[in-house]
This record gives sequence, C-alpha cells and structure tokens, in this order.
Amino acid sequence: MIGITFNVLVVEDQREISSIILKYIEAEGYTSSLAENGFEALKTFNEDSFHLVLLDIMMPGISGFEVLAEIRKISETPVIMLTAKQEEVDRVKGFAVGADDYVVKPFSPRELMHRIKAIFKRVYNEKGEFVLTVGNLKLYSESMILHKGDKEIPITSTEFRLLYTFMSNNGHVLTRDQLIRMSFGHDYEGYDRNIDSYIKRIRQKIEDNPQTPDILVTKYGTGYIFGGESQ
Repeated sequence: MIGITFNVLVVEDQREISSIILKYIEAEGYTSSLAENGFEALKTFNEDSFHLVLLDIMMPGISGFEVLAEIRKISETPVIMLTAKQEEVDRVKGFAVGADDYVVKPFSPRELMHRIKAIFKRVYNEKGEFVLTVGNLKLYSESMILHKGDKEIPITSTEFRLLYTFMSNNGHVLTRDQLIRMSFGHDYEGYDRNIDSYIKRIRQKIEDNPQTPDILVTKYGTGYIFGGESQ
C-alpha cells in the first residue's frame, strides 16, 4: 500500500511567518498552499483536498474563528489555530468551534512540526491513509477497503468513489449532479440516473435492510443524505 503525501493549507497574512512555516512543511516532504486572508482560505479549501489547516486567528476580511466555523460545516479536516493572543477565552472559543490544537505566537517551527506530526499520527494511519468513519462503517482512502464492523465488504472503484464522497459529507444532502462532480469530476460519461443504480448496489452492501435504508437515505426531489434522517 502506498502512502499519500500530506497536503497542508497555511492561512497566515504575515509573510515573514508564512515563509518560515512553508519551508519547514516542504522540508518534511509535505505539500502546501498559502492563503493570506479568510476569504482566500475558504476559496482554496473548497478547490483542493487538504489533510490539515494551519489557521491564523487575526486576519483581514474575516477572522480565523469565522473561517473555522465555515470549514466545520462541510469538513472534519484537522485545524491548528495560530494566535498572538494568550487569553484562555480565545483558546476556549477555538476549541468550541472545532479547533484540534492551538499554537501561540511566537512559536518554535520545530514545535509546530511536532504538533502537526502528532495530529497526522492520531487522525491518519502510519502509511498516511485517511480512515473515514460513520457509525460502524470504515472506509480506507488508499487501499479502498470498506469495513462494516469487523467484516470487510468488497466494493468496486466506482462504489468507493461514491462512498468517499458520501462519508466525507456525512449529514449533507447531495444532488446527483453534486455526486457526479465530486466523485468523478468532468470525466464522467454516464447518465446521471446511473447514480441511482450505483446507490442501490451500495445499499445492498452497507444496509441491514436495503429495502428500508437507514444509512444512505433518499431525499425525494433533492438527492441523497448519508448518515440517516437523524442527520
């Protein structure tokens, strides 16, 4: 199994700080992108796939707290907050919104790298494989293996792509067009109604009773939602 290359989004408006962070990230063999304000951060985050976000709190436009809140609406990607403030209330607020860790400026770049590695070790497995978990389902990003409880469920590459999209957007209603774009990009040559057939096959594999699905639920007139009606 081949490990993936970690991709980090650095959101920092001070060039002297971001340049140092980017050099250390590159030295570790990771890839990175830089955003210098909150609006640019959200645009970049939505255009690429990231394994971690380093997010400054005080930025022009919108604050890091607001950026984090928007990220958490669509993703559980780990976020480390960068702040010049040491007040406990700011750290509490960040954790409440969904931050995974905090680093107070000025900080040691080596310490920051250790914190990044600790999150990668905790969230991803040793080979850099991300494991998406919803209920008793686990989907492995590189090996394309699906587990239901302790049992491995065979899936095709098409089913994997759809499941990855669904589980990455757990609790969000997705239309057929969104599923096609997010799962296959512009290379998809089938009919949009083919998605219904793929979903029927997926239900046969993940649902206890495919005829009355509890996990992959149809939202009539709209699309599908993963995680059940309670989401």
